[in-house]
Amino acid sequence: MALPRLLVLVLAGGAGGRLQLLTEHRAKPAVPFAGVYRLIDFPLSNCQHSGIPDVWVSIQQHPTSLADHLANGRPWDLDRTSGGLMTLPPFQGTERGGWNTGTANSLWRQAELIRGFGADALVVVSSDAVYELDYREVAEAHLQSGAEVTMVTTEVAADDAARYGIVEVDGDRVTGYAYKPDEPATTTATNEVFVFTPGPTLDRLEQLRSEVGEEGLEDLGSHLLPAQTRDGLARAYPLEGYWRDVGTVESYWEAHQEFLSEEPPIDLDDPAWPIHTRGGRHSAARVLDDGQIENSLLSGGTRVSGDVRGSVISPGVVVEAGATVVDSVLLPGVRVRSGATVTRSVVDDRVDVGRGATVGGEGDVTLVGRAVAVAEGTEVAAGARYPED
Repeated sequence: MALPRLLVLVLAGGAGGRLQLLTEHRAKPAVPFAGVYRLIDFPLSNCQHSGIPDVWVSIQQHPTSLADHLANGRPWDLDRTSGGLMTLPPFQGTERGGWNTGTANSLWRQAELIRGFGADALVVVSSDAVYELDYREVAEAHLQSGAEVTMVTTEVAADDAARYGIVEVDGDRVTGYAYKPDEPATTTATNEVFVFTPGPTLDRLEQLRSEVGEEGLEDLGSHLLPAQTRDGLARAYPLEGYWRDVGTVESYWEAHQEFLSEEPPIDLDDPAWPIHTRGGRHSAARVLDDGQIENSLLSGGTRVSGDVRGSVISPGVVVEAGATVVDSVLLPGVRVRSGATVTRSVVDDRVDVGRGATVGGEGDVTLVGRAVAVAEGTEVAAGARYPED
């Protein structure tokens, strides 16, 4: 019996404004994670391990940063003569041309391509979360259910639930859906992985467009998912393993701390499910005579002569002798000069922290923007954004 024909659409076009300075010069899916990875590596690796060879990536914001990382899809076995990786930039020339205004709007704009592909199931995923999931298993369960949409769900903290799509379920049937509600009815959230039956879903989008207009399509949770739920055509698929949204500065920092634990939530080098990335561009990390490392992740091409504790050090970072980095995430090319201290901070690409400077401290997470120079002796307060807007 032939396997169902599946298509994965990775929505990688959002502005990522909640990540603030981290997405000022790069697409959100291109934001580094755990040293050598990018956020988009997680859904693409899931596609590879799920045996799905047809993956489309909808890009929009800072497309060069993402295109450079994706290359031809080789790290995820997507460099194929037939099928494989395809990027979908904004376009003009038809009524569906123009700038995407939301996830449902993006799906509507690509409807003709999707129909032409002829998939049995369309898997739509975001690229701002860290998790492992077999998309094929979810798609097969969806096809057996007869639903129009299957929402992959996870449990979230009650005080954080208001920033997700929240569902109420009866068995595997979704009986209620609310998009970012002020008062969430449950703590069961969609984790931005959806499996749609393409024909009925795209027909419904056309109907919604006629009712609310193109701009009114907005996000999947604005009109589409509530309509499918009201009609009794939505099912839930609980994700039992680890899932972490990293779409805010705080959650991004917290996720890195989780991966510094003695037993990290995901083994990124698990032979059965490794996370693949575009690599081979850095030498091994070096810890020099004066370097002190404690409970940290060191990437290739780093040089540490100072004191690093509870931190994630990305490729090409230099921590000079006499410098201290504590509970922080340093992105590629950062240099922390002698006598400087970086605490509870996320420091973006190619930042130069001058001698004796102090960045961050106990309290809220500090964020330093890309390629800036923190002058010698400067004090950047805990929770600050540097430079300020």
